[in-house]
Parts: sequence; C-alpha cells; structure tokens
Amino acid sequence: MWSDYLNFLSKLTFKRAYNALGLVFGYILSKLTKTPVNGFLPVALAIEPTTSCNLRCPECPSGLRSFTRPTGMLETTLFENVISELKDTLLYLTFYFQGEPFLHKDFLEMVKFASEKGIYTSTSTNAHYLNYENAIATIKSGLDRIIISLDGTTQDTYQQYRIGGSLDKVIEGTKNLIEAKHNLNSSTPHIIFQFLVVKPNEHQIGEARELSKSLGVDEIRFKTAQIYDYENGSDLIPKSDKYTRYRKNVKGKYEIKNKLLNHCWKMWHSAVITWDGLVVPCCFDKDAEYRMGNVSKQTFKEVWMSEKYLNFRKQLIGSRKNIEMCKNCTEGTNIWG
Repeated sequence: MWSDYLNFLSKLTFKRAYNALGLVFGYILSKLTKTPVNGFLPVALAIEPTTSCNLRCPECPSGLRSFTRPTGMLETTLFENVISELKDTLLYLTFYFQGEPFLHKDFLEMVKFASEKGIYTSTSTNAHYLNYENAIATIKSGLDRIIISLDGTTQDTYQQYRIGGSLDKVIEGTKNLIEAKHNLNSSTPHIIFQFLVVKPNEHQIGEARELSKSLGVDEIRFKTAQIYDYENGSDLIPKSDKYTRYRKNVKGKYEIKNKLLNHCWKMWHSAVITWDGLVVPCCFDKDAEYRMGNVSKQTFKEVWMSEKYLNFRKQLIGSRKNIEMCKNCTEGTNIWG
C-alpha cells in the first residue's frame, strides 16, 4: 500500500501542487463565505471509456441497459485533447464512470497517453477480459492502479449480483495480472480487490480477505452498495449495520445514514467526462442530468469556469437537499480491508 502512495506522490510537480493548494483555499473560503470561489483546475478527473458492459448487475445503469442518455465509445482524439489541456495540473485520472473499460479497443493506448504525461492513472474492471496478453499490455501501458470487482467467493454468490459473470474469470484475470507484474518486474498497477457488500454475499467477507491474501492481491476494500429504491427496503441491503448505507427510521422506512451537508469538496477538486464529452459534476449523476458543458464543443477550462458551473456550486452551498443526485449521496462508504 505504501508503494502505491509513494508512486502517487511521485506524480506531484510544482504546478500540480500549486493548483491543488489553490483549490483547497478556494474551497475553504467558499465554505466560510457561502459564496463559491474557484480559480483553479481540478486535480482529479474521471473519464468514461464506454457505457458498454458484458454483465447485468441490478443496481447499475450499464448492467440494466437503462440509460436515458446516449451510449457509445469515447473518441481517442477527444480524450487526447482534454488530457493535453489539463496535463500540467491534473494529478489523478480514473478511466471509469459506467461500463467495462476493457471493451474499448483503444483503452490501454489512452492509459499510456496519460501515463506518459506523468498523470496517476486508475481504472475499475470486472476482470473478464484480463487474459495474459491483455495483462502484459496493461502493465506496459503504465496503469498505476486497478480495482477488480470480486463480490463473492463462490460462483453461486458472485452471480447473484454480477449477473452473467464468472468468478473463475475474475480469479484467472487477477492471476494473469499478478504473473505479468512479476515477469515484467513491475510494481504497478497496484491491485485492489473491491468487494461490494450486499445481503447475498456479506457472509463471505472473511473468505474474501483470505482469497485476497492467497492470490497476492495488494489490497482489499469492502464497499457499501448504493440502492436506488431504498425507502421500502431491498433484498440487497446487508444485515450488518457496518456495511450498509441505510438505516430504518421510526416510520419503518429506510433512510441514508450520512447527514447531508451543504458543501462538497468534489465540486471543487474533480469532475466527470462522459464518453461523448459531457462534463458532469459528480459520479452520482449516472444519466448526466446535470450537464455543465461539453468538451467536444468547448475547452474544459471554459466549462469548469463557466457561470453555469459557478451557479451549481452556489446552489449546493445554499441547499444541497434540493439537488436530486445529492439525495442518495453516501460519500466515504469504502471500508478498507
């Protein structure tokens, strides 16, 4: 884990550090004055390679094929234009929003492009396409971190959430990646097992830890599940209070445990870009309803500094509960292994 932190810190340059400090001070000032202040660019960005996915997970728009926005694949030129614009200030780049990144034929070429700019790169995958050839290509791309969805230690349990998936493929893909790292004498990517805790698999948390150790995965994290229609309960909500985002109130209905505060650091330090160039403020906006602009028609800076984005931050500071996507926000819901 420490090698991953040191690798991340190695990406820090004077320009990136200066920009990051500017964001922090701007955010603090915004909270104190209740007026949004932002004259710096984001340090983190999530870009969506594709909306396509091979699985049918029940709480995922990709899995449900339920998007109300257009679906497709990110154009390499669009991606390169954004990265070229932000390369001096961007520190952390996530190749994921919705969909399975490895379904994009140029995914690893895009990773390489960003890695060569000294940007820390990360992705999340169901590992079904991590054959040995792709594992080798992943190492050579310079990817710094990869999150692999585990979500079960037996096929029967795994497939209850990862519908259409194969646990054997997840384990095989993980082994391929670890072997490729060893053969290429590479310390990256940092491999994380992510275990989405739901009622059908919560009894396998201990087994997941043991599997992680036996395979030689760098880290395991347990993530609580976001449930869209949670008020009347769900078969996915775990029994354990530690691993759920929701609690039952005095009326017998479920509610989010976290208190919704009228500020959000994400609105200052990060953004999401969909496959077709839409800039949205947060990963909770799955259908890109809060569109701040489009980087296929504007520069990212024009979108980020726009009156529309400023007004959105102002609305958030004033009354976050009136923003629909914020109502199911449960930040800080990863439980490290």
